[in-house]
Amino acid sequence: MKLLISGGGTAGHINPAIAVAKAVTAHEPDSDILFVGTPNGMEQRLVPREGFKIKSVEVMGLRRKLTLENIKVAANYFTSIRDAGRIIDEFRPDAAVGTGGYVCAPVIKAAFKRHIPTLIHEQNVFPGLAIKMLAKKADVTAISFDETRRMMEAKNTVLTGNPLRPGLFEPVDTAPLRAELGFDSRPTVLVFGGSLGAERLNDAVVEMIRSGPTDFNLVAATGEKHYQTVTEALKDVNMGANVKIFPYIYNMNEMFALADLAVCRAGAITVSEINALGKAAVLVPSPYVAHNHQEYNARYLEKNGAARVLLESDLNGASLRTAIEGCVSDPAGLERMRERSKKIGITDGGEAIYRELKKLVSK
Repeated sequence: MKLLISGGGTAGHINPAIAVAKAVTAHEPDSDILFVGTPNGMEQRLVPREGFKIKSVEVMGLRRKLTLENIKVAANYFTSIRDAGRIIDEFRPDAAVGTGGYVCAPVIKAAFKRHIPTLIHEQNVFPGLAIKMLAKKADVTAISFDETRRMMEAKNTVLTGNPLRPGLFEPVDTAPLRAELGFDSRPTVLVFGGSLGAERLNDAVVEMIRSGPTDFNLVAATGEKHYQTVTEALKDVNMGANVKIFPYIYNMNEMFALADLAVCRAGAITVSEINALGKAAVLVPSPYVAHNHQEYNARYLEKNGAARVLLESDLNGASLRTAIEGCVSDPAGLERMRERSKKIGITDGGEAIYRELKKLVSK
């Protein structure tokens, strides 16, 4: 299969694009895959590291306020469609995939003009601007949460879920890890704020630990840049054997397996992994994202009984402790959350997207 893939701006758009590419090459190792991104975006680092080719088009993001700058953005947009068309004409793909971010809009638009089969993929519950704009004409709009259907007009919507890393589902014997951490049989709570950490979540963890012992095992990942600040704030506290603080967790699939409850942000891939693994969660959606999309993700899980939501505006040590203890002190309730999380989880997102692509290129 010759496949053109475009998505960028943030890792939330790039990593799913890479996961789609890997799902395709797992079935068809001789596939020819080309990514199209922006010259200075994260995709220029992440895509080649995974062994895939990438070309660039200059694209500017639309300003959300009425401004003269948007005239320049509009002119640039039409230029980027032309440049994307040249890449497509040279590569001649069997299909084009867009995973969001403003770079995918001109690329998929150029594919429309050439009648190339198109699939776009939305990772979040609330669809981004590029996906909403493209969905009316795309041959397939793949969504990760059923709730998304009612939030946009689409020519053809298919629930595929998010493509997730295969290592997530490898079986784990948690006994050695529990022993290594020195944890007892009490419930284990895993707190993390994403790869870079979340300062407000770290502050709440520090405040909770300083306020007194926890009646649960606690693993907290601070993010590399916050680790020293957190450990300094706790250096005069006897945390006990049941609290472990790390800058970063490299064995996340093992920690997920050990955890009875996850406390984290509500990014699309994070919540998709939680559901796929059938984990209960307390979600603290980041308020610093476009369209407040993390809260939409979190509320979807909450509505389905798979998670509790704690807004950052209400977050402190006391509220965090209350939320955690409200979950782990109720084993039956915790088990119901796990069951409901698993019920809405999708484990084969990459496979589902590959199947849709095969249908498109076989027509």
